[in-house]
Amino acid sequence: MPDKHQPVDPVEQTIVHPEPAEFEEYGQRRMLSGISHLLLLGAALAFSSYQLFIAAFSPLSSQVARSLHVGFLMLIIFLLYPRSQKSDLKRVAWYDWILAAAGATLAFYHWVFETELIQRMGDPTTIDLVVGTIVVILVFEAARRVVGFALPIICAAFLAYGMFGEYLPGVLAHRPFAYDQIVSQLYLGTEGIYGIPVLVSATYIFLFILFGSFLEHAGMIRLFNNVALGFVGHARGGPAKVAVISSGLMGTISGSGVANVLTVGQFTIPLMKRFGYSSVFAGAVEATSSMGGQIMPPVMGAVAFIMAETLNVPYVEICKAAVIPAVLYYVTAFWMVHLEAGRAKLLGMPKDQCPNPWKAIVDNWYLLLPLAALVYMLFDGFTPMFAGMTGLALTSVLILGAGIAAGIGPMAFRFFFWIAIGVVASAFLKFGIWVVIGLVALLVAINFVIKGGRETLHVMRSSLVDGAKQALPVGIACAIVGIIIGTLTLTGAATTFAGFILDVGAKSLFLSLVLTMIVCLILGMGIPTIPNYIITSSIAAPALLKLGVPLIVSHMFVFYFGIMADLTPPVALAALAAASIAKASFVKIGFKATQIAIAGFVIPFMAVYDPALMMQGGTWYDTVYMVFKAVVAICLWGAAAVGYLRTPLNWGERIVCAGAALLLVTAVTWTDEAGFAIGAAFLLWHFWKSRSGAALAA
Repeated sequence: MPDKHQPVDPVEQTIVHPEPAEFEEYGQRRMLSGISHLLLLGAALAFSSYQLFIAAFSPLSSQVARSLHVGFLMLIIFLLYPRSQKSDLKRVAWYDWILAAAGATLAFYHWVFETELIQRMGDPTTIDLVVGTIVVILVFEAARRVVGFALPIICAAFLAYGMFGEYLPGVLAHRPFAYDQIVSQLYLGTEGIYGIPVLVSATYIFLFILFGSFLEHAGMIRLFNNVALGFVGHARGGPAKVAVISSGLMGTISGSGVANVLTVGQFTIPLMKRFGYSSVFAGAVEATSSMGGQIMPPVMGAVAFIMAETLNVPYVEICKAAVIPAVLYYVTAFWMVHLEAGRAKLLGMPKDQCPNPWKAIVDNWYLLLPLAALVYMLFDGFTPMFAGMTGLALTSVLILGAGIAAGIGPMAFRFFFWIAIGVVASAFLKFGIWVVIGLVALLVAINFVIKGGRETLHVMRSSLVDGAKQALPVGIACAIVGIIIGTLTLTGAATTFAGFILDVGAKSLFLSLVLTMIVCLILGMGIPTIPNYIITSSIAAPALLKLGVPLIVSHMFVFYFGIMADLTPPVALAALAAASIAKASFVKIGFKATQIAIAGFVIPFMAVYDPALMMQGGTWYDTVYMVFKAVVAICLWGAAAVGYLRTPLNWGERIVCAGAALLLVTAVTWTDEAGFAIGAAFLLWHFWKSRSGAALAA
């Protein structure tokens, strides 16, 4: 029987077995076998199990839980990622065994000596300093292997500033700090590598990554692809529109743009190429569409959880602020694809070869239940941790129930499904976690003995292992970026740059926003979205707040452009991932992706000038008006960028389009009126011109 989790090609109606992507999300991974492979699997399973145990029972203090989380990260990273790409990828080097053991062992230091460390806080011993120094060095090396050189170099520069900044001239200098003060800040406290980012990674982020891994293995990608194909596959430029919708839907549960490219892109990029799109455009569409998943509720990227913890606001408030910009981001991508398809005269797929979307939903409706439960609980006041555990429990029960149905029959599945839903709901709301654990254990035991049940258990194991592996780049980035946070907190350096932005902002808020955008884009060329957000939000967001920009809006501004940076060459991670599937230059894909997303650059600027776009103040009328204005601006900007609307546009028409769109960005009455007037006049002119041209051609 074919694996139902493999994507189905709607044209050939055969199972597609995509070759593994040549590009790993960050570093090059080992392909182990034998005892090394078993030990790696055991470490990944232990990591996921530990995180689930922490989420369910919270038996350890926060500092200890963070330390063990980083210890697991280093253990698996040194086993999975080699020292360099030239290293042997089929075995673990002897020194990596030592590094892995050291990282895992030293993680217990905060647990074993917890009381003593609290008692001598601020007065570390020599052993404390030695252990702290080793752990910081291990975090640097682990991050280098996973995310490359750029982020460790930036963190090293901040560390050097903390140690030697007293010798710098003028306002750049700070008071001297002793070595023990720096180690205490980075290792012994909660403002360094064990700061808020690691806390969030060890709680919300890991849980939601695991939730996404379980849904992917349950067949959610196949459902999203079929729904997208059914609704828009036959439209003009249908295959590219499928990529936009499918990646957007996947973004609701994944929260990782590059991971979306490597999963959904295995299906959508070959489909686009088959129907006439160039390799560069196909890769760019997928890269652009996938990156928006980080701002798409309900499961946004890891940054959203860090933002909620940093701002001390409920996660649902972050979702509320993000939902309209996220939808507008995908409206942008969809519109640009539509225009490009019109310009290149690309048609859709034959309608009889597209699946029925409603049938796909009816056949797989149970897969939507965990997502629906998650959304309901997040917006009904439950914590993200509680909602994530509920969604994860429901997904586990559904996977195990599907295995039972395959072995016994559909009636058995219906029986176990409704029993499971009832027990899980009552357990979480009334009886506690042990009922859920007992239910899952019972379903696991049944799958052990029924026909085909071992395959279901293999899916469960793969979900746990893949979830742990997917958490590595996020977790280690959160750890090493704590060095920047610790240095900024210790030295107060953030106020220097913030003061510069304030000086610029006193003359022009727009110039301050442009400066902040440029910093986000430049940093994002070398580092992932998480550290990009943490750095820029620590430096620029407070300055924007003093300039009158609401707190959430200022943080969303830097978050949004941190995502855009992953599309921007020379280091565009999403473009790199797409290039491995599209077999095209990642630089060309990056530039094309930037062009596709360029209409979306106006969205955060509009939100700053009128926060109603992020539902931060104002009435519903204000929000509806801002959404309408944003859509008009996106449509005009997209036409200017592509050079096509109903017919090709000349340079004069493109300049008029761009000018009208820019006038709509600011929240000033006369600019809005001028933007709408120029836009309406242009559309009427273009419609009349295209009708006249069509009549003459006839």
